[in-house]
Amino acid sequence: MRAVGAAEDDDPDESGSVFDRARDAVVERALHLSVVMPANGFFSHVTAAILWGLWLPVPLVRDHGAFDVAVCAPARHPRRDGVRGHQTPLRFVKTVTHPVFGVRLADPSTTWAQLAAVLRDPYDLVAAGDAAIREQMFKDDPPALATMTQLTDAVAVGRRAGVNALRAALPQVRSRSASRPETRCRLLIVDAGMPEPELNWTVNDEYGSFVACVDLAYPALKIAIEYEGEHHLKDPAQWAKDIERYERLARLGWHVVRVTKAALFGDPQSVVRRVRSAVAERAAR
Repeated sequence: MRAVGAAEDDDPDESGSVFDRARDAVVERALHLSVVMPANGFFSHVTAAILWGLWLPVPLVRDHGAFDVAVCAPARHPRRDGVRGHQTPLRFVKTVTHPVFGVRLADPSTTWAQLAAVLRDPYDLVAAGDAAIREQMFKDDPPALATMTQLTDAVAVGRRAGVNALRAALPQVRSRSASRPETRCRLLIVDAGMPEPELNWTVNDEYGSFVACVDLAYPALKIAIEYEGEHHLKDPAQWAKDIERYERLARLGWHVVRVTKAALFGDPQSVVRRVRSAVAERAAR
């Protein structure tokens, strides 16, 4: 799997970011639109993905104009200003009511499968799948939206648009990724021929006390790969915590490869070179 044309991006996990503001605006408009939607209509594709909080490229959320509204065949797809209508076979979709917003939409696994017709970068399709099945790793994490079995079933129902991309993405989906950049970093490393790193790996000291949960890791080599969003630099308290954490990891013999947004999205091969160098150096010891 190769990423195609990774564009300049924003940090989707940055508090108060372009992504958050754009998503809030889409949700507000969707709530208004749901009042006048046909009784047999439901949100689908990108609109449903935004409502579920799946990880998407920031421009796709920021520039979300026409809302995706679908109906099941043989009903005719809706025609309305500001709406992108879809008609889908009944066997291709499961619909539910959103537990927070109260609107009708495609369920998370169906939504992920529908994104294959929209997302051109295979890394983004995997990231959306990672978001759908993300397990509860931290105390404030919500339950997973879907299971791997549900994603598999959504792919197996038939030749929907983008089914080949779904079949390629499915084996790459993981439940322990915590963000879209983490997914992209993992896939970049694996596609470069290196072993797949562990995700959100807990590091304890010699007394069993918690030191850090690192984004990606080669535990046997004591290599941590950390994605640093811009919010790390803008929040002095977070930056201080990061410095202390990296110092504690260093004292335990860990080498930390710190990956910035500029490198991951603008010069991904520099990330590959640094990780490869760290692995080679540690493996030679």
